Amino acid sequence: MSDSPSTAPPNASEGSAARQMLGMKGASSTTTLWKIRLQLMKPVTWIPLIWGVLCGAAASGHFHWRLPDVLASLACMVMSGPLLAGYTQTLNDYYDREIDAINEPYRPIPSGAIPLQQVKAQIWVLLISGLAVAWGLDLWAGHTTPVLLLLALGGSFVSYIYSAPPLKLKQNGWLGNYALGASYIALPWWAGQALFGQLTWTTALLTLAYSLAGLGIAVVNDFKSVEGDRALGLQSLPVAFGIEKASWISAAMIDLFQLAMVAVLVAIGQHFAAVLLVLLIVPQITFQDIWLLRDPVAFDVKYQASAQPFLVLGMLVTALAIGHSGLSQLAVTPPIPL
Repeated sequence: MSDSPSTAPPNASEGSAARQMLGMKGASSTTTLWKIRLQLMKPVTWIPLIWGVLCGAAASGHFHWRLPDVLASLACMVMSGPLLAGYTQTLNDYYDREIDAINEPYRPIPSGAIPLQQVKAQIWVLLISGLAVAWGLDLWAGHTTPVLLLLALGGSFVSYIYSAPPLKLKQNGWLGNYALGASYIALPWWAGQALFGQLTWTTALLTLAYSLAGLGIAVVNDFKSVEGDRALGLQSLPVAFGIEKASWISAAMIDLFQLAMVAVLVAIGQHFAAVLLVLLIVPQITFQDIWLLRDPVAFDVKYQASAQPFLVLGMLVTALAIGHSGLSQLAVTPPIPL
């Protein structure tokens, strides 16, 4: 892999080795194969999925701090994060290699650091491993219907149509970003809840609504790709509406649908959790004003690092409140017949 200006990022000397390991923009170049493979899997994107599994387990009301439950939850996190999110990110890099050649030419595929055949092999290994873990978790939970396997298959299919032609959902800013938001919030939540309890229509719909906040987060990831998206005709929201309007859309989606969750918590009598969620939304709005609305292209990483912890903590507060209220187990919220 060349260290020439055409392949190395402009800030290669400023913490770029860590960025390379996490799969973030501004990574340094490397010839170490395991680091290249890890960069394709983008470990930084695993965090919300791992957290989503934790939220689902909390919402089930049946998770207990005993060794079998802890090990099962860790296996579910590995399935959702390193394996299936790693599959998704590697697949996305494979189909985005032309865009990355414009936006991030130093990434493993456009720079030529790894042959396409090895990328394809990595995609298949991660997918099959993730599905195998899902099947094993169904056996552990005693599911008569392989709920975890079906969720893993569904999520993997959404990942494929998000990145690959002819559908390539990411070509449509609204549809693609919602698919991404649901994959990062609803799907791991469902997996965690189904592993320890039952997935009901009520919690499924609530998490799909919560995923609209995830749509706002997904928009933030589009700001760094505007040049390549515009060149290849992808209608991301920053391309369709301009960077300034898209930043306001992103902020509005994140805030409004979390406030909708506040209303739900009040409606089910979880007032303390509702107050906590409001207190977590306030600093998000503050960081939106400081970073997102001023220059989302320059400050996207700083914004996500400062604001997203409050988003994921809010998810956990909501999940714990749902589990405590018994909402996911009420007779009026029957289990989904999977």
